[in-house]
Amino acid sequence: QVQLVESGGGLVQAGGSLRLSCTASGRTLSGYAVGWFRQGPGQERAFVAAITWNGGFTSYAESVKGRFIISTDYAKNILYLQMNSLKPEDTAVYYCASGVIGPAQKRQTTSAYDSWGQGTQVTVSS
Repeated sequence: QVQLVESGGGLVQAGGSLRLSCTASGRTLSGYAVGWFRQGPGQERAFVAAITWNGGFTSYAESVKGRFIISTDYAKNILYLQMNSLKPEDTAVYYCASGVIGPAQKRQTTSAYDSWGQGTQVTVSS
C-alpha cells in the first residue's frame, strides 16, 4: 500500500496563497487517481480536487474552481495543490488520497480512495 505524507499547510490571510505537497512512497501511482479532500471543524470530509496520475485528467469542487490547481511531479512522486485567493471558508485539514482509477464521478467521493495521508492544517484568517 502506498504511504502518503502531506506538508505545506499553515496560517495565511484571506487572499493569500499556499501550496500543499503530498509525497507518495511504497509503490508507483501509475494507474491510480490521486486527490485532495478537506475537513473543516464539525464537517464531513469533502472533495477538493483530483487528478489521474497517468493521464492528468483533473476535476475540482465548484467551490475551488479557478482558485486551486492540482498537479503532479511524476519523477518525484509528489502531488501538489496550489491554493490561490484563499478564503476563510477554506480553513480545514487537507488530506491527500490515492485509489485505483475508476469512473470520473466516483473520484469525488471518499470511497474511491484506499490510502490517505495524515492531513495538514490550513487556516485562513479574515
